[in-house]
Order: sequence, then structure tokens, then C-alpha cells
Amino acid sequence: MGQSKQKSWQARLSEAANALTESFVESISFDQRLWRHDIAGSIAHAEMLAAVGLITREDYRRIKAGFAAIERDIEAGRFVFDPSQEDIHMVLEAALIERVGEPGRKLHTARSRNDQIALDLRLYLRDEIDLRIGPALVGLSEALLDMAEGEVETVMPAYTHLQRAQPVSLAAYLLAYVEQFGRDRDRFLDARRRINVSPLGAGAVAGSTLPIDRRTTARRLGFARVASNSIDATGDRDFCVEFIAAAATTMMHLSRWAEDWILFATEEFGFLRIDDAFCTGSSMMPQKRNPDLLELIRGKTGRVFGALTGILTLTKGLPLAYNRDLQEDKVHVFMARDTLVASLEVATAIVRNSRFRRDRLEAATRRGYLDATALAEYFVARGLPFRQAHQVVGRLVTEAERAGKELGELPLESFRAACGLADKDVFEYLGAARVLRRYRSEGSSGPEFVRAQIRSWREQLGSERTRPGS
Repeated sequence: MGQSKQKSWQARLSEAANALTESFVESISFDQRLWRHDIAGSIAHAEMLAAVGLITREDYRRIKAGFAAIERDIEAGRFVFDPSQEDIHMVLEAALIERVGEPGRKLHTARSRNDQIALDLRLYLRDEIDLRIGPALVGLSEALLDMAEGEVETVMPAYTHLQRAQPVSLAAYLLAYVEQFGRDRDRFLDARRRINVSPLGAGAVAGSTLPIDRRTTARRLGFARVASNSIDATGDRDFCVEFIAAAATTMMHLSRWAEDWILFATEEFGFLRIDDAFCTGSSMMPQKRNPDLLELIRGKTGRVFGALTGILTLTKGLPLAYNRDLQEDKVHVFMARDTLVASLEVATAIVRNSRFRRDRLEAATRRGYLDATALAEYFVARGLPFRQAHQVVGRLVTEAERAGKELGELPLESFRAACGLADKDVFEYLGAARVLRRYRSEGSSGPEFVRAQIRSWREQLGSERTRPGS
């Protein structure tokens, strides 16, 4: 294999890197997306170096102007990310030196690529949570709320073990996913607190003998605090694990939602119609409308679960502190981020372009004895212990099933024969719509409670739209 030109870190080595070595260690092919964060960190570092007298104010001015020119070139598509420079740090430093000369060579004073990449990743993940993932989760929740608002009194079967269980409001069903995505936002915000710590100034592992001011750069970059141990600061990737774990949990929720809607869109259920623009056809069967986007969300969940396993495997056996293995952390972080953001965007579009078929939902509540639990509670309210009430209703269900009837179709005599506490008002407790209106417990599927949940979520999501990153 041929030889490559010597890197800045190769002064200790007697030979230039073999071309195979160079191609194997490069990361610019995937870490170039960190360019904006690397530049922001470099400018803050240069500003601090000037403030403590390690470079001149003129050096800082030229460094800042050089990076501004590089930014313009990148945004205009004119910049070449030179693969021979290995990673985003060296690519940008080389470009800076080419533009401003000697001041660019001073920039790496009291800094290592070890603390530099830890900084870039923290800045990147903080921005992703604030600018993309948080708003995308809010947008999906708002789409579900918009749908729920018109379906408060639409009745549908709820399922346990995929068997019809009790009647619920369609709006309450939709709000169950709003709850899940709300917890997902909380997880990302909680992870953000630990992401929002500056490692800059930790150097390679032990800090620096030079009089740098880490708190100044931290403030300049909007961090809440600085990492308190330089050894841990360069080798810590807990924040990446947390980010991917939050993404994996969100994808799990998206996959559960997708599974529901795939089933509901079948002819067998017929509860849901997804607009043609978000379905695909068959290459052989002309009648097909396949929910492929939902299936792909369900399938792509495996990518994020794989990223979580990957980052945990990557970090599980690393000795303190930095090791080159950590170059691979970005592969897992970016995979999780890209899959999650795309899936959230598609999910929101599907919600906005789907409608439930109320007639099919209501028809599904007429069979399956969904009012059995409410009937048991009818007897409980009249003094019968629940276990006895459960047995009474179980016998009534068996009787109705044998007669090919629903509970509300049995004669009053059947109820009285099963339990002497039954009266003619028992029929006011039977039938899905009647049960729906009788739910009384907070958080239940009763219309008043569902409307309260919608109002509460509207207020909460509205405040999250306007809340700055914390």
C-alpha cells in the first residue's frame, strides 16, 4: 500500500501513515455534520485564549473571521471536506490555517481532540433535543390532540390481550399515545441536563498547565456547568447512551402505535382509513392499499434498538479515559437521531391524513360484552361484594352467549334471577355509549375527564412550544 502525507499528530512516529491506516481511521465521512458545533467551540475557545493572554486579540479576530469565511463556504456548498485530514477537527483547522496562517496554528493551545469531540457531541445533541426532537414530539402530540378533540364521544372497544375489553372514547385512546410521547419529551429533557455540561479544557485527559478559564467557554457556549473531573470528561459517553435510550423508548412507542393502526386499517377491523398519499400499492395485486409507512416505522425501530446495543457494547469495556473506540460512538448516535426524526415526521403526517370510521367503531362495541364490567359495578353499587358480582355477571354472559344475545338483550327476569338486587334501571348501565357516559374516576374515558385531559395537554404543549432549552 502507498504512503500518505504526515499528520500533525505524527511527529513522534518515524513514518507517515500507511494509506490503509489512513482510510481505516478516518471519520470525516460521517462526523462532518458536526462542523457548525466544532466551529462554535473553536471560536469560544479562541475568545477565552485571548482573554487570558495566551493569544492576542488580533489573533482571535483573525480566527473568528476565518471561521466566518469557512461557514459561508460550507453553507454555499463550496467547501471540500478533505478526507486526507481524517476528522472534522483537523479538516476545519487545516482550512483555518490556510486562510489565516499563524493564528490558526495557535488555536489548539490547551485543547485536545479528546475534549473537542466530547464538546461537539454535547452541543449537537443539545441542539437536536431543542430544535428537532422536542418540537417534533410536540407536533405529533398536537396532531393527536386535534384528532381527539372531535372524537370525545365516539365510542370504540378497548383491548386487553387483543380481546375486546371495555368501551372507551376514541379520544381517550388517542390521548394514551399523547401520554407516552409526553414521557418521551421528559426523558429527552432529563437527558439534556446531563448533556449540558462542558468538557472543554479537560484536554487529552489531565487538563492543562496553562491558565485557561473553562467557565468562560462554558458560559459562552450556554452550558450550565463544567465537567468537574478531566479524566471522566474525555471518556464519558453516558450522555450518548442516554440520548439513544430515550430515542429507543420513543421508537418503541411509535412502533406500538404503528402496530395498532396497521391492524385498525385492515379490512378485518376497518376502523381506520389512511389517505392514499401515505399508502403504497402492490406490484401484483391491483386492489391493495398497504400501510407501508407504518410498517417501516415498526421496522426501523430495530435500527435504534441496534444503536443502543451498539453504544453499550462500545463503551462497556473501555479503560479510563479516552480510547479510539469512541470514534464509533457517532455512528450509533447519528443512526438513532436520523431514524427517530424521520419517523416522527412521518408519524405526524399520517395522523394528519387519516380518519377513523365511527360507524365501524360503534358497531364493534355491540358485540363482545364490553359492558360486563359496568354491570358488575352496578351490582357492587347496590351492596354486592365485587367477587360475587363478578360471578353473577359471568353467568349472565354465559346465558347471553348461549342465546346469541348481548347483555342488554336479556329480559329483566334473567337479571333478577341472577341477583335479586337487579331492577329495571339495570338497562341504563348496558350498552357501550351508556357505559362511556357513566365513567366517574379521574383519568377515565368519561367525556368530561377526556375533555379535561385535552385542555391540560393543550396548555402544556403550548408552554413547551415557547419554553427555551433549560
